[in-house]
Amino acid sequence: MNIYSVLQIGDYHINHCEDFLITKKIGSNKILCAVMDGCSTAMESQFASALFGKILRQISIEKGYKELYETSQVDSLEDELKAVLKELFKEIIVLKNHLMLDEKELLTTVILLLYDMKTDKGIILSIGDGLISINGKITEFERDNKPDYLAYHLKEDFEEWYANQTQKIFFSQMKDVSIATDGISSFTTVKKINHNEKMDPVNYLLTDTENIDSEELLSLKLKKLEHYYGMKPTDDLAIIRITK
Repeated sequence: MNIYSVLQIGDYHINHCEDFLITKKIGSNKILCAVMDGCSTAMESQFASALFGKILRQISIEKGYKELYETSQVDSLEDELKAVLKELFKEIIVLKNHLMLDEKELLTTVILLLYDMKTDKGIILSIGDGLISINGKITEFERDNKPDYLAYHLKEDFEEWYANQTQKIFFSQMKDVSIATDGISSFTTVKKINHNEKMDPVNYLLTDTENIDSEELLSLKLKKLEHYYGMKPTDDLAIIRITK
């Protein structure tokens, strides 16, 4: 199994990349991946994305330790993802109060992927906008660029909030799965090229197998899109792609 990832600032952004990503093993059999996209019109959006990512990393590490030293009943994959989200929800509330953060400092989308290597099953949950590719089938979640951020719901009961989450996809027999922030849909031509070849950046990045043996798969594809096809994302971009 190969895991590729890339993070790139959008061509229209100047100071910070407001996207973030993490990939972390949970115990010996599971992998948690996440991509975050901070709200550009909020406050210091790069902080929100990085904060969510750091908390998810901490949760993954702690769950890995518990798996080593505690004997517990086997939960379903969705139950495990829900437990991760519940912990994220709780930690964000604690930090919001401790650091006296404004809601606008916590606005970021989150796409979570939890995959069990032993059972070859996975689940993806998108909280806000983003794009998912599962074995060649692409699903885009988009709410007219008005994502329903998790931070809007911190005062709600977690169980009720989670029950209303519909942007959820289950998969099995993984061959090629990707999660990406909505920056993947923002590619535009930034310079003239001396040929007439056309390229769909979404399919090229998420399903095409060129350079599949390189650890820098996604970076190489972004460079080719820029230098050969004259295309760059105008919005920040975070991608995680897993192949078997």
